[in-house]
Amino acid sequence: MSETSPDVLRPHAELHYADELAALDRLDDRDRPPGWKLSPWAVVRYLIGGELSDGTVISPKYVGKQRLIEIAVATLATDRALLLLGVPGTAKTWVSEHLAAAISGDSTLLVQGTAGTTEETLRYGWNYARLLAEGPSEAALVPSPIHRGMSRGTIVRVEELTRMPPEVQDALVTVLSEKVLPIPELDSELSAVRGFNLIATANDRDRGVNDISSALRRRFNTVVLPLPATVEEEIAIVSRRVSELGATLALPDVPAAADEIRRVVTIFRELRNGVTADERTSLKVPTGTLSTAEAISVVTNGLALAAHFGDGELAPTDVASGIVGAVVSDPIHDTVAWREYLEGVVSERPDWADFYDACRELDA
Repeated sequence: MSETSPDVLRPHAELHYADELAALDRLDDRDRPPGWKLSPWAVVRYLIGGELSDGTVISPKYVGKQRLIEIAVATLATDRALLLLGVPGTAKTWVSEHLAAAISGDSTLLVQGTAGTTEETLRYGWNYARLLAEGPSEAALVPSPIHRGMSRGTIVRVEELTRMPPEVQDALVTVLSEKVLPIPELDSELSAVRGFNLIATANDRDRGVNDISSALRRRFNTVVLPLPATVEEEIAIVSRRVSELGATLALPDVPAAADEIRRVVTIFRELRNGVTADERTSLKVPTGTLSTAEAISVVTNGLALAAHFGDGELAPTDVASGIVGAVVSDPIHDTVAWREYLEGVVSERPDWADFYDACRELDA
């Protein structure tokens, strides 16, 4: 991979964390599967973070159970593909990118699944000008990311697998079971080079989801990525990502107030769990996921407001509009859920009075 410009908004993981990957490569004396840049142990260390023997600090990319990452990495060292499953906002895409970066040194071989994804997107397409002029040939074939990954022996990522129509999904069955990609137009096939494997992500709680056929599901080992188990764990994730995003976006220096981050995380956890933290009050659950990713977005937007339109310190007024916007997706059900929470919970917390006033001003 070539170096990236400092003006790039979001460098690929293998470029952004190149120093960490180089340090792991230098100190990694364990066996590496064919085609892997690092050993499975080093890949897990890259995802989980820690300090290496030479003092190099590896930043955590995933905050959660290490065993889940170990299972994911072990799967990719076998002949089974990996399916990362979970509700939106559980870092499925983030984990898949970093796994590909650590294993193959290239996270760019990506297929984005949508309702409009075609079988050709997964397999290969054609340069129709050359196809009409010369007929089917290797020169006229346009390789898909999967085609390129098979020929190079690298990890390929398929995002939102369940967004694709079932008949398109099943184009992967032969690729994953036989490790070949038939090309009948050329009376040939592409055999995967050692090191090739596939990471797919899918969610099971969103509109537009298609079931995965049993034939395809058997080709995957499924790892479910949960929402953060504790409020402290989620606060740590939000704080770290907000700090990273602030630096990337070159936001003016605004201290990320711990109290406001804790408030955002607490509200999201209580509403999505349907009960207050002390388990004394039942709550209506909004239709949205209120994920950790959305909490990060709310706080980051609040920092921008504080930096450009406030006094330089993150305040309740800076996060109030973001929270309401995240909670109220359905104007009927969610509005009722939010108002009940605001009046029944927020108003009863003395140290949240300023936040309550900020939310009430939005309704005025």
